[in-house]
Amino acid sequence: MILQVTATGARTWIFRFDLKGRRREMGLGPTHTIGLAQAREAARQARLLLMEGIDPIEARNAIRKQRELEQATALTFGQCCERYIESQKASWKNAKSASQWTNTLATYCAKLQDRPVAQVTRDDVLECLNAIWTDKQETASRLRGRIESVLDWATVQGYREGENPARWKGNLSLLLPTISKTRRVQHHKAVPWSEVRNFMTRLREEPGIASRALEFVILTACRSGEARLATWDEIDLEKRLWTIPAARMKMSREHRVPLSTQALEVLKTVPRIVGTNLVFPSNRGHKTLSDMALTAVMRRMDVDAVPHGFRSTFRDWAGETTTYPREVCEHALAHKLADGVEAAYQRGDMLKKRQAMMQDWGNYVVANSSRSPSERGGPPNPSMLDDFLISQGKAPLQR
Repeated sequence: MILQVTATGARTWIFRFDLKGRRREMGLGPTHTIGLAQAREAARQARLLLMEGIDPIEARNAIRKQRELEQATALTFGQCCERYIESQKASWKNAKSASQWTNTLATYCAKLQDRPVAQVTRDDVLECLNAIWTDKQETASRLRGRIESVLDWATVQGYREGENPARWKGNLSLLLPTISKTRRVQHHKAVPWSEVRNFMTRLREEPGIASRALEFVILTACRSGEARLATWDEIDLEKRLWTIPAARMKMSREHRVPLSTQALEVLKTVPRIVGTNLVFPSNRGHKTLSDMALTAVMRRMDVDAVPHGFRSTFRDWAGETTTYPREVCEHALAHKLADGVEAAYQRGDMLKKRQAMMQDWGNYVVANSSRSPSERGGPPNPSMLDDFLISQGKAPLQR
């Protein structure tokens, strides 16, 4: 045992020892906390361990870890859920993800909320999952993944040890019936492509900013959230292009949306509101339009479908009535190509081809449109769009 004095004047007791041909040093504590007698006793205890072939540093670390684990038993599964969700908030793009995680875990893991996280077993996890595994397949699958994430976090934080009881492969997969992915997926209800023109005719008679936003969603085949958060600086009226930044896309990649003549006409009807850059702001305080606002329009029209379903409507129309290649249609929906090899070679976004397709779609959807893209390649009413461009502080289109 020696007294080590650092360059800063700090004094620390050090126990040096050799074990299996390796020289090691074990700190016994600073002199202002540990007296000489205490340091000698600690060194004596370390020598006794060495006589048994035990590394005193590893032995001390094991004792500390055990104490930490015992203290952690006071941390419940519910508390771990709260801490994990709080730690992940910044990485979730959807602001509602935190509440969805909280509600799912609180509702279906109610019996585990007050259980020490170190004591959660596979039987506990199975009890939560069995209650909904066959009736609410998608919810059950998400629940299992969320439990696994929370328990993984608790393990990394040192609050529990051992295998994760919520792990699927080689664990729960052997105890729960496998539910095919096709059974779990619940497709969004959609308006058939053959009926979309009649729907659009009725929709154009509906008042309100939500109705105009729904028109825009249909004509661009975008997700409702992308339209609700659209801003004027994302839209280039002269180039007839809407560029959605990567931060707002599901695949986290910038997406360029060609704007048909009909989509531009919708934008013309939307007033530019002072104090907000949103294209479709809520009537209440210029805030973002609610995700239920577009659904409310369809309910008011007594249509058994949802806004997101129009992406399926568009895809069915393109597949059944046009000759546009599959990859062009998938790019229009901002989908990732399923074939990895195909995706590796297909680097562009096929904008030119999509411009023609989206104009064809606009011509089909709006009843009084010409069916020929060549005849409708430019604005049907130049003075109408010129007036709109001027009202936005932009120059008229060059012809």
